[in-house]
Amino acid sequence: MACKEIRFMKLSVIIPAHNEEGCIEETVLKISEVLEGEGIENEIVIVDDNSSDSTPNILYELSKEMANVRSVRNDPPNGFGLAVNKGLEHITGDAVVITMADASDDPEDMVRYYRKLEEGYDCVFGSRFLKESKVRNYPLLKLLLNRLANLFIKGLFGLSNNDITNAFKCYRRTVIDGIKPILSYHFNLTVEVPLKAIVRGYTYTTIPINWYGRETGLSKFRIKEMGSRYMFIILYVFLEKWLSRGDYRKK
Repeated sequence: MACKEIRFMKLSVIIPAHNEEGCIEETVLKISEVLEGEGIENEIVIVDDNSSDSTPNILYELSKEMANVRSVRNDPPNGFGLAVNKGLEHITGDAVVITMADASDDPEDMVRYYRKLEEGYDCVFGSRFLKESKVRNYPLLKLLLNRLANLFIKGLFGLSNNDITNAFKCYRRTVIDGIKPILSYHFNLTVEVPLKAIVRGYTYTTIPINWYGRETGLSKFRIKEMGSRYMFIILYVFLEKWLSRGDYRKK
């Protein structure tokens, strides 16, 4: 259930980027175009996650040319979760959306997230697997593992959301402050943040979103490396849910 209507003045967009020279400029320009077109005050914080290609140079030029774009560097070691955390240290907005550098997420969905936050929700989660969603070029093995992982999480926590592992979500700044410290170094951050928000009593809604497979560069997600890390975070938050006696819930 939504709370009273709240207007945000500024939306922060965090983009972790590791060796994304082939797509990062297009991604940033499209996000900026859509948000500016909707009159949404915004900043785009791109975190260079120790790139070895020309990504840092591209980010430098973008930050010089665009007043709403800032680039920060994530000191070694690199990792998706560490890069997002670095970005969270530098945001100045009232709300934050985490999105991928490869243009797989639809900027129009950011606007829809923002409008839901205006209705008063603390968090807005997108699902790529609702009737109205559009998904293109999702690798079959990754899709199968995704569906199994989300089914497990959905059952364990009693959720209605069927895409909790998706990184592309939106939160009020107060939610981020309320779930710290964030423990995940890697892609397991994609489940830690939303599950902590849910367990700690923040309000949320789920909307259908679109997803488009990357057309340039290589995916940074490594299935073999992530299994145990995901399980650790899932069980960590599950234990908090049942054993913390609500000590960390939203007051």
